[in-house]
Amino acid sequence: MADDNTATCIDLILAIILPPLGVFFKYGCQVEFWICLVLTFFGYIPGIIYAVYAITK
Repeated sequence: MADDNTATCIDLILAIILPPLGVFFKYGCQVEFWICLVLTFFGYIPGIIYAVYAITK
């Protein structure tokens, strides 16, 4: 079974490919997901930055 570091690594890879998806797998449909979704609509790079921050915090 995967440990927490492996799950975080997979979440980070997903956050780079599609930022809201990585945040969704970590938090579900909470406020972090919606912030990331809006930032990704404004620009791909802000979405990635926020997703990496939200996953690693």
